[in-house]
Amino acid sequence: MLTGGANAAENPYERGPAPTEASVTATRGTYAVSETRVPRFSVSGFGGGTIYYPTSTDDGTFGAVAISPGYTARQSSIAWLGPRLASQGFVVFTIDTNTTSDQPASRGDQLLAALDYLTKTSSVRSRVDGTRLGVMGHSMGGGGTLEAAKDRPSLKAAIPLTAWNLDKNWPEIRTPTLIVGADGDTVASVRSHSEPFYESLPSSLDRAYLELNNAHHLTPNMSNTTIAKYSISWLKRFIDNDTRYERFLCPLPRPSLSIAEYRGTCPHTA
Repeated sequence: MLTGGANAAENPYERGPAPTEASVTATRGTYAVSETRVPRFSVSGFGGGTIYYPTSTDDGTFGAVAISPGYTARQSSIAWLGPRLASQGFVVFTIDTNTTSDQPASRGDQLLAALDYLTKTSSVRSRVDGTRLGVMGHSMGGGGTLEAAKDRPSLKAAIPLTAWNLDKNWPEIRTPTLIVGADGDTVASVRSHSEPFYESLPSSLDRAYLELNNAHHLTPNMSNTTIAKYSISWLKRFIDNDTRYERFLCPLPRPSLSIAEYRGTCPHTA
């Protein structure tokens, strides 16, 4: 797959062809995807998981993202994101946590442990650019995403999905962060969770708040085109520094059948 041309020369991290509305909403991108299972007993610091990665090595190394499930959930609950993101040109690690009741701070530590394993020990470490990493998570895993971003400012992107965390203030975060909430969430309501999370981020940070329309707390556990479109665009823009995806984020998306509200900083500075 060719990524050449002037843009590739200016940005060596661009992967894949120029994006279109069809490409960012497709169930699969242009990369064929392989996967490898990481048994719980073979790692420490988290509960194992599954690595999804582009099969081809023709384009060099890729940015990577670790994804945590929520309270009482296992990696199967967020597995749909693995091949969907990997096929767009990322190495994706959907993890199991040490226990299904682990709290956000622990899940944040586990996301970072998973990234360390991915870049230093895993069988696909040679495919990963260890300087271009991100985190995602659902519910308590989303709360863990915020914790991981706070603890490791070098992360390039964070995407908490209907996140839950007792801590509502995140002024320490320096990682570009896309907060995804759901208008019908009764577990981690946007008023008590996603909105305060977003509003507490530094105003100088590249940040966005996407509130899903006609959605609920478990919406991120199912294949969702809106979540995928904006997650892909955010990860591409900030992990790959691929400004070709800026047009999906700025100007700010307007309310629609799938978007109740979208806020953000535009244009982006990173």
